[in-house]
Amino acid sequence: MMLYKRMALGTGLLAAGYLLGSLDLFSAVRAQEGDAGPTDDSVKKIVAANDALKAAVDQLKLESRYEVATKGINSYAVMVGGLNAKEDLESGRGVDPETFAALYAATYDLKKLSIKDETLADWVDVSLLDYDAEGRLTYQNKVVRIYPVSRLKKLNTQRRVLIGEVKAEKKK
Repeated sequence: MMLYKRMALGTGLLAAGYLLGSLDLFSAVRAQEGDAGPTDDSVKKIVAANDALKAAVDQLKLESRYEVATKGINSYAVMVGGLNAKEDLESGRGVDPETFAALYAATYDLKKLSIKDETLADWVDVSLLDYDAEGRLTYQNKVVRIYPVSRLKKLNTQRRVLIGEVKAEKKK
């Protein structure tokens, strides 16, 4: 008799689960809804910001303050008032975060996936990009690093001064 009760209870629970599942009484909870992308207003502002960055790049190039390792705009280089990524990369002193990311991605595509990356500037000799024995990215056999923290802090302060977030300290 006890065996029949257990079988009936198990069958009842199975039927209840099937019924609740098929009726879709409980909607699935998603951790993240599908990304619909930016709104039209945001897209317009992004396009306007890109146009402003292009104008700033043109001016910085006239002043010889903008030499980057990518074909697109290096917004970090623009916002800090210009950088020479070519000189920085070739000297081995470190590069800005945007250049580091571009070099890392391009080298990964080239060395690991055998895909030629078209985002790097023409002067970057991709045959000189590689990995050392410890898996670190190298250029001309020198480890590619992001700028030291002291330089990043200086550049970020410079950016904040340029955009008016803080006032420049007067030199004595």
